[in-house]
Amino acid sequence: MTFPSVQTLYAVTEATWPPADHTPAGPWMLRNGAGGGKRVSAATVEGDWGDDDVAAAEAAMRLLGQDALFMIREGDDALDLALAARGYDIIDPVNLWVCPIDQLTDLRVPRVTAFSIWEPLAIMRDIWAAGGIGPERIAVMERAECPKTGIFGRISDKPAGTAYCAISQGIAMVHALEIAKAHRRKGMGVWLMRQAAHWAKANGADWMSVLCTKANVGANGLYASLGMHVVGQYHYRILPTTSDTE
Repeated sequence: MTFPSVQTLYAVTEATWPPADHTPAGPWMLRNGAGGGKRVSAATVEGDWGDDDVAAAEAAMRLLGQDALFMIREGDDALDLALAARGYDIIDPVNLWVCPIDQLTDLRVPRVTAFSIWEPLAIMRDIWAAGGIGPERIAVMERAECPKTGIFGRISDKPAGTAYCAISQGIAMVHALEIAKAHRRKGMGVWLMRQAAHWAKANGADWMSVLCTKANVGANGLYASLGMHVVGQYHYRILPTTSDTE
């Protein structure tokens, strides 16, 4: 089976979880995340670069009021080494998981267990907020210009979890999957993923994907248990501030 390439998944990530603005600048793509997190704020290399170009990117990111932060994708080994030599730390290595959509639509979601809803309900926003996903990240979802939905899950007639799913290039990608603390380890994550897959298949997707930090052992275990495969990674390099090193 031929899975989507990691480069395709990088593009799907950008489309389904977009920055507030992005600007080509020499060899870089600079992003204004508007407080939406590292994924929408990190610079990426798009062409030949030199040491002076790195310094220019650092200055531009600071002018945006953002940390000096680069996303290191597969093939960016030279930049990774150069940033390490400049004192940058690795932060948040991420796995990219994918599987055929039919792998998650073979079972019906039990009645009143999970629903596809857009716009997100207030209770969904509350669950996200409790997990550290605030208005700035909700704004990322709202500005995505592709088919999208929220997923809302219930256990024993109580709100239990939520997620966001969007589609680009025939690939559905789940972001911001959050289970309420009182309802973890009850299988809610499985049903949120399966509901997202049912919605995505009905909207033309052939593949299901999700991003997960390598440190999130529980979530990585969930995606492995669903038969998803890791097809690539990325990580960030961040320049510590003075306060970070004191």
